[in-house]
Amino acid sequence: MAVPATGEQHVLTLDGGAVTAVVAELGASLRGLVVDGVALVQDYGADAIPSQASGIVLVPWPNRVRAGRWELDGQPQQLDLTEPSRGNATHGLLRNTGYRVTDRSDAAITLTAPVFPQHGYPFHLDTSVRFELQPDGLTITHGVHNAGDAPAPVGIGVHPYLRVGDTSVDDLTVTVAAATAILADDAKIPVGEEDVTGTDLDLRGGKRLAGVTLDQGYTDIALIDGLVRHRITAPDGSGVELWAEPEFAYAQVFTTDVYETDDGRIRAVAIEPMTCAADALNSGRGLRWLEPGDQWVPSWGLRRIRP
Repeated sequence: MAVPATGEQHVLTLDGGAVTAVVAELGASLRGLVVDGVALVQDYGADAIPSQASGIVLVPWPNRVRAGRWELDGQPQQLDLTEPSRGNATHGLLRNTGYRVTDRSDAAITLTAPVFPQHGYPFHLDTSVRFELQPDGLTITHGVHNAGDAPAPVGIGVHPYLRVGDTSVDDLTVTVAAATAILADDAKIPVGEEDVTGTDLDLRGGKRLAGVTLDQGYTDIALIDGLVRHRITAPDGSGVELWAEPEFAYAQVFTTDVYETDDGRIRAVAIEPMTCAADALNSGRGLRWLEPGDQWVPSWGLRRIRP
């Protein structure tokens, strides 16, 4: 049997199949999550490039670096430009990497991939991501270990597209408990901030997605019971919550009309938890410097909201 374009498909099951997930080898992309028959993430074809960066891990930085340029100890660094349309380096260095399995059970899997020193990022990282099913969803734990001999700048993000079964995106409501919107220029690089109070960017009370287009960064996210909590809900009150540890102090909310599935293009919505802001290699906002030998292990997850 031919291997799909996204590599091996790792299928996880719990409680006799009541909870299932599919993780692709390419980019450690989350291709599916179903809890009691309700799909919580948008799937894409196994033989297609992850549509609109669907489900991939964003390491060692999420979002974008302006023109792929930044400075290290006063020396200019130039990353490969992976977003030619805007002239940026985008979504880290592992989106086209096949992750290797290092631990596996019916309901959990750990995948690993190295970041080797290269032009624009002269650091050596060992990274991992563990997917573990729960009775109501999925917990994802990232590991980043500095395997080099110099401090390394690191950010972590992920790019899940959320759904609530077959509910139309137009009928969904997105809620993000963030007080500050990050304003960006035409290259999608931050240029300022705005208090969302009284503006169309305020998602704290929930916003129905019918007629709404978003590609918006947020920060100053309120913690609820000690965690970041974003959610997508259907009219009947069912939904999916994306929770994260406080390190994920930034988020990007993105809607698209060109998400590719096996059945053609659809409208989809992503909520991207991030530990740092876009262009953090230049601004330093949320960027974490790992000392040689240090390891960082933050977690986030998805859980079904029942009506």
